[in-house]
Amino acid sequence: MPALPRLAVGAMRGGLGKTTFSLGIIAAWRKQGRRVAVFKKGPDFIDAGWLGLAAKRPCYNLDLFMMDPGRVVRSFNEHTAGVDGAVIEGNRGLFDGVDESGSYSTARLARMLDSPVMLIVDCTKSTGTVAAVVLGCRQYDPAVRLGGVLLNNIASQRHEMVIRKAIAQSSGIPVLGAVPRQKGDAFPERHMGLTPFHEHPEAEQAIEACARLAGQYLDLDAIWNAAASAPDILDREPGGETPKSGDSGERVTIGVIRDTAFQFYYPDNLEALEQSGAVIRELNALRDPGLPENLDALYIGGGFPETQAAELAANAGFCHSIRKAVERGLPVYAECGGLIYLGRSLTVGNQRFSMTGALPLDFVLEKKPQAHGYTVLEAGDAGVFIDKDVVVRGHEFHYSRVDPIEGPYRLAYKVRRGVGIDGRGDGFILNNVVAAYTHIHALATPEWAPSVVQKARAYRGRKTD
Repeated sequence: MPALPRLAVGAMRGGLGKTTFSLGIIAAWRKQGRRVAVFKKGPDFIDAGWLGLAAKRPCYNLDLFMMDPGRVVRSFNEHTAGVDGAVIEGNRGLFDGVDESGSYSTARLARMLDSPVMLIVDCTKSTGTVAAVVLGCRQYDPAVRLGGVLLNNIASQRHEMVIRKAIAQSSGIPVLGAVPRQKGDAFPERHMGLTPFHEHPEAEQAIEACARLAGQYLDLDAIWNAAASAPDILDREPGGETPKSGDSGERVTIGVIRDTAFQFYYPDNLEALEQSGAVIRELNALRDPGLPENLDALYIGGGFPETQAAELAANAGFCHSIRKAVERGLPVYAECGGLIYLGRSLTVGNQRFSMTGALPLDFVLEKKPQAHGYTVLEAGDAGVFIDKDVVVRGHEFHYSRVDPIEGPYRLAYKVRRGVGIDGRGDGFILNNVVAAYTHIHALATPEWAPSVVQKARAYRGRKTD
């Protein structure tokens, strides 16, 4: 059986077009009739959403900081079954990681998966220096297989030819595409990066524009051949089995709020809940009149409640139903935007918007990030969702902060790395609610999904007693 064609898309830094190039390659290959599995290196939700839209299949995150290396390899193998090829979009610069050695970088992921790298290079006001940069990347870590170079921001045909010749003379790495400087941007940004595809008024047209760009300026056949040069992947990392619950207990119904305000969910998390015995019921906090009666638990992910604050506040019936459900003891796990929504209020600029009021917390949206990066937490309150002393690796990225909390309060996690709610802990606890700024991933914290389902079963049992 031939090896799976695959490539990682890297660059010299963030903001050089990795997402645009990745979307273009994926969409163009799909037009050629190829089934393409897609992955995002790192914890990002927004880029992953766009990649999934282009591929017409879920995009899975691969993160060497949060996940055991063996699980990364197994996840890649499982999610590429039955496809023709795979594209992995990197993050930041190719060798950028959490320290000076580039730990957990795109380069390390590409090396682990034996994946050729398409290296995007910014050619703005540069010629021979571009070749020096490419040569430096090859020599910095020869174990990383540079499958080709993609030139971005080309000024003229002569500009392109000089750079091509310089790269050929210095490193011989093939140039497989050259894209002129573009006017405008098909992907508007906000403070956390690209606008999520759910909120883009012309998302499909933006994907189509990327496909046209790739078809016009990239050598798609040569890029496919480079991807096809990848060898077999050997799952040689010890341990790290992907959790398969094989759960045979009573199935429970877990509500998941998915709308334009709450959209940040890892596919692995939802799949892990289903594997643990849950039936997922999607809800809309903007339109639904209230929570359905038959819910056994609720999961509220992150998103942008600040952009939909007026609409969320206006749906008072839904807010009321969540507050009452929390009072009755409904198990609820919430992350970031979900944490905000469970609070009493969110202040954006000079406006204060009412939220559900389920938690005695008030939030303020600031102009600068209040936390951004990986987190390491230690579960400190047994019997909530995750057992005491379990170490949780996740990430946080938010512009909001909690107003000073009045009175005593309990937090589920001690913060070893990161900020959390108050700099010392994360995961506000009330009744059967844990609401944290940290996003967790089911492959990084395999205890999470079974514990949510267990809580849901216990709640259902109390309802029927």
